[in-house]
Amino acid sequence: MNKPLQVALDNYIYWMRKSALPLWRTRGIDRYGASIEQFLANGEPDSLSNKRMRVQARQMFVFSAAQSYGWIDDGMTLVASIDRFVTQNAIVSNTKQIAHLLDSENNIINSNFDLYDVAFFLLAYAWRYKVFNDLNALNSANKMLISIDYQLKESPGGWMEGDYDAPYRRQNPHMHLFESFLSLYQVSNDAKWLAKAGEIYCLFETIFFDHKNGVLLEYFDNNWQPVSGVLGRTVEPGHMMEWVWLLRQYQKFTNCPVNEYCEKLYHNALKLGLDKKSGLLFDEVCISGAVIKKSKRCWPMTEWIKASLAQSSIADDNYDYSSDALTAVTQLSNHYLDVSQPGQYIDSLNENNKVSVRTAPASTLYHLMTAAIEAVRFSDSER
Repeated sequence: MNKPLQVALDNYIYWMRKSALPLWRTRGIDRYGASIEQFLANGEPDSLSNKRMRVQARQMFVFSAAQSYGWIDDGMTLVASIDRFVTQNAIVSNTKQIAHLLDSENNIINSNFDLYDVAFFLLAYAWRYKVFNDLNALNSANKMLISIDYQLKESPGGWMEGDYDAPYRRQNPHMHLFESFLSLYQVSNDAKWLAKAGEIYCLFETIFFDHKNGVLLEYFDNNWQPVSGVLGRTVEPGHMMEWVWLLRQYQKFTNCPVNEYCEKLYHNALKLGLDKKSGLLFDEVCISGAVIKKSKRCWPMTEWIKASLAQSSIADDNYDYSSDALTAVTQLSNHYLDVSQPGQYIDSLNENNKVSVRTAPASTLYHLMTAAIEAVRFSDSER
């Protein structure tokens, strides 16, 4: 590995260990034992926001992973606190499922059973089992799979958005289910999880991936046809990078040939989505190349880091992915990691690359953590 990249990755990992995690494991936990939704621009915890349960799941993943890498020593206590909060406050009495949203006083205000939420609880359960040998978490994952297969499974393939009417179906929750199924297979060696991941890979090949244009589509009707208008032609460069990394994970377990998909997704994400002036990724673009959303959130940069590092390890197309990795981690650090308030980060920049959202959402820590994990994996493989 070239030295500048190693230094950049080491600095990023250090920031996660010494700044981000200490902040979130202390001031990021409220008096109820739950994760806060975000830190405000002034650095104070936001105590008035509603609480999304997917955030609680993401934070359980973060603290489990941090414990696994020896970056914190109280991960079990933190995870148990959040899990207890969810169990005591977010279980819908008549369905026994986890609600979607609570208010700031922990009252259920949206009781929907949501597929995107499910994906992150499954991920949290996988890591709880991996790190703490938590058999209750594995049991919860098995029960949750039964629930979504019984309640949300839908023809022709995949799952519905939730137990509610939705205007469209999305690839996004399926992408995160893919991640969770792969994680559960890795930690349990139970083939059913790999089979479930295979179902989603089939959706990727036949539905989500636009073979003509070499891009990932986002929004579909109930029959998995792209919705009409701009929405059906919307492309998120960050999600394309995320799929590159996920496909490489799938390849490790199945030896499935994914090179062509990964190369097209990666290079078209940059071709369509890279703001060459700033070196940052736009949030949304159109298949035609027009920019739909000129804002630039933090999380797509973490996915670019993961994709470039994964490609650098495996791809055989002679492209200098390590140079891209250096660019991605450098630009993430320069534009989004808030050195004025240790451990915080900027969520979004506008079209002029000025801060448009200065709050630090807890949900973004999941992306930052997965990038740190990939940085460790890549660094270890190169040493």
